[in-house]
Amino acid sequence: MADLLTHVLVPFVLLTVAGWRVDWLDRRWTVLSMGGAAIPDLVKLNLVLDASTVGERVGLPLTYAPFSSLGGVLLVAGVITLAFERRHWRRVYGLLVGGGLSALLLDGMRVYADGRASAWLYPFTYWRPPTPSLYVSSDPAVLVVTLAIAAIVFVVDERRTRS
Repeated sequence: MADLLTHVLVPFVLLTVAGWRVDWLDRRWTVLSMGGAAIPDLVKLNLVLDASTVGERVGLPLTYAPFSSLGGVLLVAGVITLAFERRHWRRVYGLLVGGGLSALLLDGMRVYADGRASAWLYPFTYWRPPTPSLYVSSDPAVLVVTLAIAAIVFVVDERRTRS
């Protein structure tokens, strides 16, 4: 069940551990990357706001599918980056894209019926890479393992901060 919570916990774990060695990588930057991991899940906007309804209002065909691709991550991360001070743009953009890529890679390891992941490299290519088929998307074990690892990292980080 690589859902939104799993997607945001992966950058939390990776960047918190990296922050133990990299001086500038504190919690505010980690949270930013966690937000980037949510970008591919914007495709789920369709659950709340039907894309065809929005498309009819705008007068153009609309789909949320590109959010769940490399192009969508790059574009949305760029738009979000503009909300930050110019001196932080490179770092902000890199962390947002890194978080988005971690979510795309996690999704790319799911089981797909035809053995190929979605075309998450769009718009650069429509090629669908083979998937290692490590888990079924409805398997709660993925979330449980991620939560356990994140809890351990959180406790260790809190102890490091206090000492």
